[in-house]
Amino acid sequence: MEQKYLDTNRILWDKKTEIHKDAEFYNLKGFLEGETSLNEIELAALKDRVAGKSILHLQCHFGQDTLSLARLGAEATGVDFSETSIALGRSLNEQLELDARFVVSDIYSLPEKLAGQFDFIFTSYGVLTWLPDLDRWAQVVAHFLKPGGIFYIAEFHPTLYMYDHEKQKIGYRYFDHTVPYEEIEQGTYADPNADIAQREYFWSHSLATVFQSLLKQKLHVIDFQEFDFSPYNCFPHMQKVEPNRFVYGDLDNRMPHVFSLKMKK
Repeated sequence: MEQKYLDTNRILWDKKTEIHKDAEFYNLKGFLEGETSLNEIELAALKDRVAGKSILHLQCHFGQDTLSLARLGAEATGVDFSETSIALGRSLNEQLELDARFVVSDIYSLPEKLAGQFDFIFTSYGVLTWLPDLDRWAQVVAHFLKPGGIFYIAEFHPTLYMYDHEKQKIGYRYFDHTVPYEEIEQGTYADPNADIAQREYFWSHSLATVFQSLLKQKLHVIDFQEFDFSPYNCFPHMQKVEPNRFVYGDLDNRMPHVFSLKMKK
């Protein structure tokens, strides 16, 4: 069944890429003119540390963050299971005359398709919910991370994922579940009015599961942060409180929106 879920989601992300490349959300024009796609949260953790270092970007979509890391001087490799996304990433890499590398693979199959280890592994925003098994994910992270290497994730907080943002009430579990949620998505987070209606499968993962899966691989926590805002206006009913800061719910009693975690092998 897992392959069915991954195949269905892959078709979805192929279709999303065709929409996202033209969506204002991704600001591809500005990106091609030199703007970074990285946000203040991850820039604070990575900006002055990756020059001259190898970095593996997992679930890179069409590679804007991968290419932004390459612009910072990193030897960047982006991975995504969508062939459409990776084809666009390679095209942008050529257009920008950068030397990033892109690999088509789902996370679990990556050790069969990519050799070597990396100084950094990076992944961000809306990635974990598409993975059925975080223990296997963490094994892949450990496999590709050099001894002394750094793993860094900035991700939407599991608490935020509990909410059905359209109905504005709790609609999903916090704690893990082995059976995925199955929904038909109308539009996309980058373009709610897009002409797309596609089945998707996704999973809930608690913070404990994220931590424990990586701790089992002997990674050590260096830093953990929680943030009361999202850098993206990607959920219904969010309010802009500052440039590049969006909030869902009560402005004076905010729930956690994003967490970041830095670990060392």
